[in-house]
Amino acid sequence: MSHSDSKHPGANGGAQYKGNAKLSFEDTELELPVMSGTVGPDVVDITKFYRDSGMFTFDPGYTSTASCKSGITYIDGDKGELLYRGYPIDELAEQGDFLETCHLLLYGDLPTREQYEDFENRVTYHTMIHEQMSRFFTGFRRDAHPMAIMVGVVGALAAFYHDSTDISDPMQRDIAALRMIAKMPTIAAMAYKYSIGQPFVYPRNELNYAHNFLYMCFAVPCEEYKIDPVLARAMDRIFILHADHEQNASTSTVRLAGSSGANPFACIASGIACLWGPAHGGANEAALNMLQEIGTVDRIPEYIDRAKDKDDPFRLMGFGHRVYKNYDPRAKVMQKTAREVLDLVGVQDDPLLQVAQELEKIALEDPYFVDRKLYPNIDFYSGITLKALGFPTSMFTVLFAIARTVGWIAQWKEMIADPDQKIGRPRQLYIGPARRDYVPIQDR
Repeated sequence: MSHSDSKHPGANGGAQYKGNAKLSFEDTELELPVMSGTVGPDVVDITKFYRDSGMFTFDPGYTSTASCKSGITYIDGDKGELLYRGYPIDELAEQGDFLETCHLLLYGDLPTREQYEDFENRVTYHTMIHEQMSRFFTGFRRDAHPMAIMVGVVGALAAFYHDSTDISDPMQRDIAALRMIAKMPTIAAMAYKYSIGQPFVYPRNELNYAHNFLYMCFAVPCEEYKIDPVLARAMDRIFILHADHEQNASTSTVRLAGSSGANPFACIASGIACLWGPAHGGANEAALNMLQEIGTVDRIPEYIDRAKDKDDPFRLMGFGHRVYKNYDPRAKVMQKTAREVLDLVGVQDDPLLQVAQELEKIALEDPYFVDRKLYPNIDFYSGITLKALGFPTSMFTVLFAIARTVGWIAQWKEMIADPDQKIGRPRQLYIGPARRDYVPIQDR
């Protein structure tokens, strides 16, 4: 394949046309448009490739395929860079708050003071859920995984809020977005309370987003509950750092479900289901399970040796990243946040957190990990931080879902408004039997 500069007459939907890539195979010669975005790799437009060649492209996992145009999030894995609408993630996490980030992802810009107050007010007054929904929780077994509850309850929102399911109405789309951002912490806290046998705690309108969530999780009706601002700020940063991450598995699931015209609540429920996988949202839970397997600091050298042994199936969870070939930019902020929380709650009586601190120290100094750029990632730091905040591992992915909801909704809204959007329909390389005739059962 080579590049040509002949002018392509077709529209490119906002991307800049750069020329054509020439592809030849046997008697077929094609010119495929090459486009560029604001930053990042150029893309070869293969929209008409099948029509013109009779062939498909083959890309398992879509790792070399741009499935859409998007102006929301940009990742440069080699540089270790993550931008929300152009803003570096570390600046947003250290200087802003989660609702400010939500406004940015949903509407494209950081809010003015007036816009922020209006947005915060609209989110705050949607935090209650329909009272009949509380009965849903009692239908689950007490030991049900909170993510199973989240998938069911979020999907059921469409049964209660019929006035925001018309995806052709921009106002209804916006109302649905606000409702899910507002209600997700309430639903998550109720799932947690149900799992530990405590009464549900209703949201408080005078509390901010992260503070309110911690209150609903850890307060009880019989006594006053005060939240340390360091812990609330840590929770807020965790939400910001997980708010969006480009076209990952769960975001692509939301877009694919949305491409069929499904209502927004069903689309977000599909994203939650995908996020539940241990290779995606469950990675921080897996990292903490690994720390539990190691158990004590004196066993770390044994597991370090196992991690270096290519014939040993053991892998250090929470180290390295599929996209980032440098330090995960979110991990830098999460590392600082983890230290603030650990300093506040102390680690002297928690062997798991002691193991985490020592393992981090070794991984950052050992040439084996440094040379391979197997740095601690956000899942490593968020896992130990969430444990220090008091959450069980079963809640880790739930907290991820709360944060990622705004990213899913922003991506969903962008897709719905895209004039080039069409129902997702991946193709395949068929390797099953060729055509064969039916044989009656008595002759088989």
